[in-house]
This record gives sequence, structure tokens and C-alpha cells, in this order.
Amino acid sequence: MNMLRVDEARALIVAATRSLDSEMVRLESAAGRVLSEPVRARLTQPPFDASAMDGYAVRLADCRAGARLRVVGEAAAGRRFSGQVVPGCAVRIFTGGALPPGADHVLIQEDADRDGKNVIVRNPPSGPQNIRHAGLDFRSGDLLADAGAELSGPLLALLAAGGVREVAVRRRPRVALIANGDELVLPGVMPEEDGIVCSIPFGLAPMIESWGGAADFLGIAKDDPHDIGAFIDKAREFDLIVPIGGASVGDRDFMRAAFEAKGLSPIFQKVALKPGKPAWFGALGAAFVLGLPGNPASALIGARLFLKPAIRALLGAPAGETYLRARAGDALPANGARETYLRAALWAGEDGVWIATPFSVQDSSVLSVLARSGVLIRRAIDAAKVEKGALIECVKF
Repeated sequence: MNMLRVDEARALIVAATRSLDSEMVRLESAAGRVLSEPVRARLTQPPFDASAMDGYAVRLADCRAGARLRVVGEAAAGRRFSGQVVPGCAVRIFTGGALPPGADHVLIQEDADRDGKNVIVRNPPSGPQNIRHAGLDFRSGDLLADAGAELSGPLLALLAAGGVREVAVRRRPRVALIANGDELVLPGVMPEEDGIVCSIPFGLAPMIESWGGAADFLGIAKDDPHDIGAFIDKAREFDLIVPIGGASVGDRDFMRAAFEAKGLSPIFQKVALKPGKPAWFGALGAAFVLGLPGNPASALIGARLFLKPAIRALLGAPAGETYLRARAGDALPANGARETYLRAALWAGEDGVWIATPFSVQDSSVLSVLARSGVLIRRAIDAAKVEKGALIECVKF
């Protein structure tokens, strides 16, 4: 197959995946989840006309400079005044208190002088003020959040205020991670002479969790088709399977062939991407498979570009990429035939505009650079040279 562009590969992933089924969760367990159904208010907020300030509930017609009004009661949040405001009278009111019948203005305490059982108007208003009218925030039946919305703290507070206790959300996609390589050992195990510590799954798992998925590292498969096949059989029950390594064309790269032997339906192989060209994608029964290269930067950048939209598509959430505009901290050479993502430091310039400077080392095996990167500088296929200070596109990593 010819190599796809990054945007073409992403489009194929999104087109192939489908939203998962729903489940009901209570608000306290819903942070970060994605709504599968729209949510409407079950009540009106505020449910009554309420005071926005501490002061006195009065009739606007009585608020003349020097007017003396008799204070006949008090209204506070959760404790309303049982009577009504008649001419020449006022009710002491506190923020959130229900506005008594007959009142059409709250005279703030800074504009009045208290004299025993009376209040004297010091600064008369020009019109009715300091009232939060019923339904100012929303009314019963109003749409509070649409399907596909991600439940943030403020949005959860809004739903709670609307009388909502439970919401329908997409089930979190279950993602199986399978590392591959005879040379790999788990962290904490001292590698032998030719050994390497398996690190990529421990970076992928929190990324997957932050995108709304649930990651499960199944372990390290040896460079043996039968061992890889056993891991594939374990992973079939997952929504997404992410094999790491064995994606190239070397004599010891068995991963994709093992999946094909198990019935993989390929969707794409290889992407015009640097780093990360060997990435591949397909379907295995009800599961989807995203193969990532074994070099750490290639795998983690590939996950950012392809695994994130796959998870978001399964959640029924927007998968569009958002680019950060920054100034180039150094001149960038012309780019070649693959879309390139440069690991870069990011900071705010004196004028408040972001500055992104690529690290001098861009080797795909180097994790220390990726860990210090604030962004990835995106260089389009055949992009022209960029001078220092020019605006460039970056991806938050």
C-alpha cells in the first residue's frame, strides 16, 4: 500500500470506528466522561426572583433621596419573608434571599443608612437593580448539555443545579496494550547484556486514561508468532488493541503478520509520518487494532496522532485536531516527503506570544527529549524553510 497522509489516516480511523454503548453514572463518578444523550434542566434556576446583594427590598417608587422607610421584616437565603412590601416599607434582605411580593428593587446597604427600625435612602437608584430574576440561569426543560459533551467540573455543577442526579455516558473504551520484543524486560528487572527496559506502555496508559479510555497492559510478547498469537487471543475482548513494536519489515517483525493470521482486516499500513511511519490500523472482529512502532518517540507521537482520535470516536466525542500557533525559536529547514513532528520546548515570549524551539536531538529512541517537550512542531509535507520568529503550527503533547 502507498503511504497515507496523517489526516487521511486519521479520517480512516474515525470512519471505521463507531460509538460504544451507554451506561448510567451518578454525577460524582462522571468527571471526564462523555455524554451519550442530551441533558435538560429539571427545574428553573434561580427558581424565584432573588436578591443579588445585601440590602433592602423596596418599592422603586419609594426610593427618593432622604426617604424614610419602615423595616418590617427580613429575608435570607432559604428563609423568605412571609408578607409583602407595601408603600413606605422595606424588608432587610441578604444575597440569595427571595424577593418579597410588592418589591421591585434591592437598595444595597451602601446606599442606605439604618436608623433603628427605619432605613433612610441615601443614594436613590435610576431604575430597578440588584435582582436575579427567576430563570436567569436556565429554565426547566432548557438544554444544559448535548450528546458528545465532555463532563468538566463547571458542566457537572450546571447539571447538578438543574436537578440532574444521573447521566447517560459512553462506556469507556477498553484498550489492551501488548509490548513485543525478546530484548524487553519490565521496569525494576535488571536487563541482561542485550536487554532493554519496556517503557512505552507506562507512557501510553496515562495518555489513554486522559483521553477517556481504560488501559490494560497485557504484558510482553516474545518474538514468536505463537506467543504473539496467545496475546492476541487474550486481547480480543477489548475495544482497541495496541501492539507496540514488530511493525517494520525486519526478519524478526512478526506482529502484523500474527494479527493477519488471526483474521485482521487491514485498513491502512504505513503513514507518511516522521517519526512513526510503520503505524498500521485494522479491525479484528469487533475490536480495532492500532499498531505502533517500537521506538518510544515514534510510539507515543503515533498514539497522540492516531490513538486519541480512535478513542474519541468510540466515545462519540469530537476528534478534530487543534493546533497551537507559536513563533519559531529557531529557523526550521525545508521539510521532506513525510509530515514531521519535532519535539520542542515551549515558553511565552515578552509580547505574550508562545515561542517553540525544537531540541537539537530528534532521534525517535530518545525519551528524555520527549519528556521535556511542551509541544510538537508540525511540519507539513514539503513545507518550505521557516525563518526564526515566523508563526508555526504546534500540537500540544
